[in-house]
Amino acid sequence: MKMRLFIIIGTLAFGQSFAQTKIPNTLTPAEKVYGLSKFWQEVNYNFVYLSKIDRERWDELYRSYIEEVQDTKNDYEYYRILQRYCAFLKDGHTSVWMPDTIKQNLYYSFSHNVYYTEFLDIKLQLENIEGKAIIVGINKKKKDDIPIGSEIVAVNGLPVSDYIEESVKPYISTSAPHTLKDLCVQYLLNGIKGSNFDIEIRKPNGQSKKVKLIAGHSEDQQMYPPIEKKDLLTFRWEDRSIAYLGFNSFSSWDIMDKFAEIKPQLDKAEKLIIDLRYNTGGNSAVSRELIKYLTADSILYMAKSQSRLHIPTYKAWGKWRTASDTLRPGASQQHYLAYHDRLYHDFPYQPYNTGNLDIERIEIPTVILIGHNTASAAEDFLIYAHNQEHMTKIGEPTNGSTGQPLFFELPGGGTARICTKKDTYPDGSEFVGYGIKPDILVKSSLNDFVNGNDPVLKRAIEYLNEN
Repeated sequence: MKMRLFIIIGTLAFGQSFAQTKIPNTLTPAEKVYGLSKFWQEVNYNFVYLSKIDRERWDELYRSYIEEVQDTKNDYEYYRILQRYCAFLKDGHTSVWMPDTIKQNLYYSFSHNVYYTEFLDIKLQLENIEGKAIIVGINKKKKDDIPIGSEIVAVNGLPVSDYIEESVKPYISTSAPHTLKDLCVQYLLNGIKGSNFDIEIRKPNGQSKKVKLIAGHSEDQQMYPPIEKKDLLTFRWEDRSIAYLGFNSFSSWDIMDKFAEIKPQLDKAEKLIIDLRYNTGGNSAVSRELIKYLTADSILYMAKSQSRLHIPTYKAWGKWRTASDTLRPGASQQHYLAYHDRLYHDFPYQPYNTGNLDIERIEIPTVILIGHNTASAAEDFLIYAHNQEHMTKIGEPTNGSTGQPLFFELPGGGTARICTKKDTYPDGSEFVGYGIKPDILVKSSLNDFVNGNDPVLKRAIEYLNEN
């Protein structure tokens, strides 16, 4: 995503009961149908991956939701339907967000790229580790009662996997399967104020514990482990020859000033580790400006991009074209593609010329650490790094989502965005929906988490010392 942060937490909210909360019901049936139709229309006209979805099913859902949204009892139920409809598109840069009137009753928080769910006496951070819903953060007063590393094995009488399939997964729009699994755990216990959750926990020692949760504001806000605020840039030495450089966000040009400050020290390094595991995106131009100092190449190859091209008259002519008309390039082929919403505009591709820099470049053996949270502009950084022989990627596949969304308003103060641009490798190979793969796959285990190990960083140091 070129000019915005990738991570904008959607107001997904689940749970079984919200009788204690006054949910606003401000929208008329006509407004609800209009909002649904607005989203349907914008997707049909602008969604870059429209050719990948089942169009017949997409329209069937629209027709069924026309009646369903009019029967919703409040704005919350209405927006839940819109989020479910959006999830059908399976795109991480396409979302529906609820109005502030509903958000104020949703008890979650997002701080320093860490997502928490709040209850009256417990605050939890969950993470998908080895396919399990693991508690990786909890308010300090509860850390002995529910130890870090405990697994949630059941929710409201259902195994976690069944509960996710029924109540969580249908409302999450994302691109890559591994990212979907992560978000399903992260949002597992989202709830509007008053929602009840009966959960069963398996502690690290094997003991089981049942806990009743009621969504609401937790007075105990101090978390264990403490929230670690990550600066835009982190610099340290792993040993005398290996420098560690954490690019934690590309959201601000201030990172260039910080880079300039540590550059004299970085010039002394013989080997380099660049950590992108916590970088959820930002401005792709920032990522481009940073990487040009880390290679001697004067030419950098960026992502190749395209968007839908809509020419109404082409579409009208295309109704009378057949598939055989696409066998050779020409007007008939374009007409056919336009009618089937598969006509695209290819943005002019021109490699980036770094020009003459005033400072010395750094081209030394480099390992880039990546993971599921490496997204959007951080993935664009990896596209630039793709053909750099001195750079090796270690970790897990990246988030697998980038693009340029179109934002628009929905009735009652809600917002939606739709991805309008497709990015690929320069040769056209796709990474959206799959993630950029590491050269060396290294996964963190539950045992690593409990013991505070970082196997990805450890493997990077070993690799640099071996090579």
